[in-house]
Amino acid sequence: MTAPSPHPPSPQPPVSTTARTEAQGGDRRLPGDIDMWVMVLGDLFFFGCYFIVYMVFRAQSVEEFSAAQRHLHIGVGVVNTVVLLTSSLFAARAVIAVREGALDGARRLLWATGGCGVLFVLLKIYEWHDGLSHGRTIHDEFFSYYYVFTGLHLVHLALGLLVLGVALRELRAVGRQRPTIVEQSVLFWHMIDLLWVVIFALLYLMR
Repeated sequence: MTAPSPHPPSPQPPVSTTARTEAQGGDRRLPGDIDMWVMVLGDLFFFGCYFIVYMVFRAQSVEEFSAAQRHLHIGVGVVNTVVLLTSSLFAARAVIAVREGALDGARRLLWATGGCGVLFVLLKIYEWHDGLSHGRTIHDEFFSYYYVFTGLHLVHLALGLLVLGVALRELRAVGRQRPTIVEQSVLFWHMIDLLWVVIFALLYLMR
């Protein structure tokens, strides 16, 4: 008979059965759940209809739209695009960190994601203020689309920041973290990033 060890094993941090099961699921499922995917696909369809309407009206007034586009700050648009792409990188790495059990690292990455989102909002407010101060309002057809697209996107981004806050709160629940909550928040954030890339291409780049 083997004598018991005089030093008992050190206690391990509690890990919920749900978290363990979800982590083991790994690559065998889509991230998030069906409800979030329905919401994301519905939003993409909604924006897609708006994009089609914009393309139709732009085709009817190409010169007017192109002249108005020249008043946009392409540099600010590029910086905002880089900021959101960087935020999506942080968000994706947060999901990986959660699956590996590195919860402190995941929290830091989600904070960085949110920080990029706040920076995007500040840059967009600056751009709006500059445009409105120079008389570029919704009475101009191009800028009416500009304010609608970027305004709806900002609403979604604000909601995305709220969802990230929910994910951060989830990660503070010691012993019962649910990786799917983080995955769902990151999935929604990626949708926000994708929408901005399309908006940036339509409003800033297309001539």
